[in-house]
Amino acid sequence: MTQRLIQPARSQTHLLWSIALPAMLTNVATALFGLADMWAIGRLGDAPAQGAVELGAKYMMGLLNVFNFLRTSTVALTAQSAGRGDRSAQGETLARAMAVALGIGAVLLCLMPLAIPYGLDLLDAKGAVRESARHYIAIRYWAGPLWLGNCVLVGWLIGQRLVRQVLVVEIAANVVHIALDLFLVLVVQWGVTGVATATLSSELFKFLLLAALVLRRPEARTAFASVRHRATWRRNELARLFALNRDLFLRTLLLTAALLAFARTGAQAGPVMLAANGILFQLFMLATLLLDGFESAAQVLCGEALGARDRNRFMATVRSALLWGAVMGLVLTLGYAAGGRTLAAAFTTAPEVIAATATYAPWLALLPLLGVSAYVLDGVFVGAGWTRAMMGTMLAAMAVYAVLLWGLHPWGNHGLWAAFTLFFVMRACAQAAVLPHLVQRSFGTPPPE
Repeated sequence: MTQRLIQPARSQTHLLWSIALPAMLTNVATALFGLADMWAIGRLGDAPAQGAVELGAKYMMGLLNVFNFLRTSTVALTAQSAGRGDRSAQGETLARAMAVALGIGAVLLCLMPLAIPYGLDLLDAKGAVRESARHYIAIRYWAGPLWLGNCVLVGWLIGQRLVRQVLVVEIAANVVHIALDLFLVLVVQWGVTGVATATLSSELFKFLLLAALVLRRPEARTAFASVRHRATWRRNELARLFALNRDLFLRTLLLTAALLAFARTGAQAGPVMLAANGILFQLFMLATLLLDGFESAAQVLCGEALGARDRNRFMATVRSALLWGAVMGLVLTLGYAAGGRTLAAAFTTAPEVIAATATYAPWLALLPLLGVSAYVLDGVFVGAGWTRAMMGTMLAAMAVYAVLLWGLHPWGNHGLWAAFTLFFVMRACAQAAVLPHLVQRSFGTPPPE
C-alpha cells in the first residue's frame, strides 16, 4: 500500500484543508459575479434596468443550476479513477462528461426561442422590466453552453485535487468581469446590454483558462484519443454516468423545491416578514458557501479512497471532514450569535424589517452547526457514487419537512424556520443511518482486529 494512501491524522487534516479552503474561497469568488452586476447597474439609478438584471439573473440561475450535476458527477468519477491510478479512465470521464454538456447545451440553444418568453411569463415580468430582462437574457443565454462546459472542467480539475488552480481562474474571471462591468456599463453606458455582455465575455474567458489548465494534464490529452475508442462509449460506462447524473438532478430538484417552499410560506406572512426572511436567508447562504468547502473535499478524498478500495482511508476522511466541518459550523454559529442581528440590520433601513430580523436571527445562528453534517455527508455520498441512496434520504427528509411545515404552521415564522432547520438535521440523520450499510457494501466486512 502506497504512502499516499496511508496518512496519519495530521496529514489527513492538512490534505482535507488543502482542498476545503480553496473551495470555500472559490465559492465566495463565484458569488461576487452577481454582486458586481447589481452594483454596476445600480450606479445608473435606473430602477427598471436594475430590476431587469435581477430578474434575468434569477432566470439564468434557475435554468442552469439544475445542471450542476455535471460538475458533481465529474468530481466523483475523476477522483475514483485517480484513486485507482487509472489515467485513461480519467480521460474517458472528461470526454463523456463534455459530450453530455455539449448535448445539453445544444438542446438549450434549440429551445431558446420558446424558453425565454415562457420563463418571463413564469416570472410574471411586465412592461419595461420584461423588455429589458428579455434583452439581457437573449445575450446571456449564449453563455449557457460555456457554463455547462465550465462545470465539467471545474469538476475534472477538482477531482484531480487542483482546487487552487480553480480558485486562481475564478479570481481572474472575476477581475475581468468587474472590469468589463465598469467599462461597458459606466463608461460606454450600455446599461443592461453591458451587464449581459460582461457576463458572456467573462464566462468565455473562464472557459479558455480552464481548458488551458486541463490540456496541460497528461490525463486530459488522452481524452481526445478516447473519443475515437469504442471503450469510452461502452453501455455500462454511459449507464453509470447517466445514473449518477439522473440521481443528482432529481436531488437538486428536491432541494430546490424545499427552498421554494420556504420562500413561498414566508411570502404569505406579508412583505415585512418576506424581507426579513430574505436577508437572513442570504446570510445563511453565505455560511453555506463556506461549509460547502468540506463537501468538495469529501467528494474528492472519499472518491479516491473508494477507487483505491481503501476502507481505512475512506473512514478517516469521513471522520476528519465531519470533525472540521463541525468546527467551522461552530465558528459560524458563534459568529452569527454574536453579530447576526447587527449584520442583518445592515441590509435594510426599515425599522420594522430590522426588528423582524432581530427576532428570528437565533435560527440563523443555529443553522451552520446543525446543518453542516448534511453538507459533509452529501460530499461523502457523491464521492463514493452513492447517489441513489442520497436521493432516497432526500426524499425521506422532504416528507418530514412537508409534515413539519404543516404541523408547525401555528408557530408562524418561528415554525417555518424550525421546519427548515430540522430539514437539514433529518437529511444528516437519514444519511448517517444508511452509511454503515453502504460502507460494508462497497468495501466488504472489515477484517477482525
